[in-house]
Amino acid sequence: MKKVSFALFALAMFAFTGCKVSAPGGAETKLMTTMKHDVTIGGKNDKNPTPDTADTVKEGQEHFGHHCQICHGMDGQNTGVPFAAKMSPPVADLKSKDVQDYTDGQLKWIIDNGIEPSGMPGWKGILSDEEAWNIVRFIRHLPAKGSLGTPAIFKEESEEHEKMEGMEHNHKGGDLKQHKLQF
Repeated sequence: MKKVSFALFALAMFAFTGCKVSAPGGAETKLMTTMKHDVTIGGKNDKNPTPDTADTVKEGQEHFGHHCQICHGMDGQNTGVPFAAKMSPPVADLKSKDVQDYTDGQLKWIIDNGIEPSGMPGWKGILSDEEAWNIVRFIRHLPAKGSLGTPAIFKEESEEHEKMEGMEHNHKGGDLKQHKLQF
């Protein structure tokens, strides 16, 4: 009986509040940031075994470009990613203080395991440990926002969108044969 009562209460609350998603308030943000940094994200004491060199950062950038830029942009700051701010929660800006405050071990743990229920997937079994640690090195040395441009996939989408917007269709008594789409 208690389970039925709870289920009815939960259903009533859902119906009353709806499923509107809104930005979290200041207290909620502080609580969740503290929870992530101190409780739920593992690896806090793990040390990065890769050397902090330009070559390691470059290797990390190459792996980042292959696996991460689709959501985080080529610069790790969501440049050119049209959906980054629209996700709930928004895609993390990897140069932000919140992200940079994680230890290297925590960043590696996030890369390996992802963050539920966000859209961040876990890459364990796809990336080697060395590749993940190299990505952490790149995250520690991110370039200036916008300096690497927009990921190619979004450039192509934008160009196609502009091309489609540029095609004016005036069908008032006109001949449809004159309107040829070019792909």
